[in-house]
Amino acid sequence: MLFFRKQAITPDEQIALAKRFGPIDIHPFGRHMETHPEVGLLDQTQPKRDGANRWHTDSTFMRKPPKLAILHAVKLPDCGGDTSWSSMIRAWELLSPALQRCLEGLEAAHDITGPLRRAIAGGHSVGDLEGVRAAWPDEIHPVVCRHPDTGKKFLYVNSNFTSYFLGMSDAESQALIAFLFDWVRSPELQVRFHWEEDSVAIWDNRCTQHYATADYAERRIMHRVSVAGDWIPS
Repeated sequence: MLFFRKQAITPDEQIALAKRFGPIDIHPFGRHMETHPEVGLLDQTQPKRDGANRWHTDSTFMRKPPKLAILHAVKLPDCGGDTSWSSMIRAWELLSPALQRCLEGLEAAHDITGPLRRAIAGGHSVGDLEGVRAAWPDEIHPVVCRHPDTGKKFLYVNSNFTSYFLGMSDAESQALIAFLFDWVRSPELQVRFHWEEDSVAIWDNRCTQHYATADYAERRIMHRVSVAGDWIPS
C-alpha cells in the first residue's frame, strides 16, 4: 500500500502513472469516464447497494486478475467514506500450521454473478447479466498462492467472487469459506485510510483485499485505473 495526499492529478496523468507499472486493464462491466475509457468512474451516493462494502480483491473472476490499482479521490462527502485494506500475506501467516496444511493444494471457484447483479441494480454496470456471464464463466484459482515477485504465500479467497471449494461437500465448503471470509476481517491484518480530496492510493491487488465503508449519503466520486494482470494465480 502507498498513500499520497494533495495530488491534483488529471485523468491523463493517472493513466500515465499506471502505465509505468504495465498495460491498462479496462473493467469488463464497470462504468468509465466517457472521455477516458481507461479510467473507472465510481460515482456513489447510496454505497450500501454497490457491493464495495464487502472484503474483496478486484476481479478474481478473471484468469489474470488486475495486478495493481490506483484510486484518486475527486469528490468526497463531508463525513465518512474511508477505505480499509487487509493483507492476505499476513492472513496466511497468522493461521495455525494445521489449517495451513489443510488449505494448501485446495482450489476454489470464482464467480462474477454476485457483484454483477449488485452493479446492475445500482446502475454501475454497462453490461447485462447473461452477456457478461457468457463472456466470463467461473474461474478456478488456488486457495493459497505465492507472490510472483516476493515468493511469499497468501490467501486467495474473497467474499465477492469465491463461491465454493473444489473436492468438498457443500457443507464443508461453505463452513470453511465462512471462516476465511471472517478471518480476513481481523483488525490485526488491516490499515484504514481516511480520504481527503486529491488523495491517491496505490495497492497490489494480488495479495490484498479492500473494503469501502458505506457510511455516507452524500456524493462520492473516485477515479480508478487498474494495471492488467501478468500473473495467473498459482
